[in-house]
Amino acid sequence: MSVESSNLVNVGRITAVYGVKGWVKVHSYTEPQENLFEYHPWFLKTKHGVKKIEIDDARPHGDAFVAHIVGVDDRDLALQYTAADIAIERNLLPELDDGEYYWSQLEGLVVFTQFDGKRQRLGAISKIMETGANDVLVVAADAESIDKRERLIPYVPEQFVLSVDLDTGEMLVDWDPEF
Repeated sequence: MSVESSNLVNVGRITAVYGVKGWVKVHSYTEPQENLFEYHPWFLKTKHGVKKIEIDDARPHGDAFVAHIVGVDDRDLALQYTAADIAIERNLLPELDDGEYYWSQLEGLVVFTQFDGKRQRLGAISKIMETGANDVLVVAADAESIDKRERLIPYVPEQFVLSVDLDTGEMLVDWDPEF
């Protein structure tokens, strides 16, 4: 089965093997973390392409989980799946309320600042970091940005994030371009 990778959204990562019977350690990006196991099937994004898999058993292990992939019954075979992102089809994600966004929707948006009445392009969101207090947008410079600096902007709607327009692929922030 061929799957458009643009229809997939990352929801976790296989980080290591666990034991000798083909189990793997799994880090979940979902909230709550155990929701990862509510989605079926999983698609692993490996260096060799996208592979559809099914999980037949899973359990909590420390601050993450361990899981067993159907048909993977030894450590050497499980090793092939380490460092692979776990993705699901985007349409499996629940609908969000107005003003709420999945990280995957924000990544790639072009960021403009509206600081001191001047609109300037800062770059594009390359990733989002979870810090505890609030999420932080990592805005990487691009060919059209005002300079070549990477910026870290707290994702705080109404204070720093003024608007998000998924249709145009833009975010407007109130951020001093000197920061």
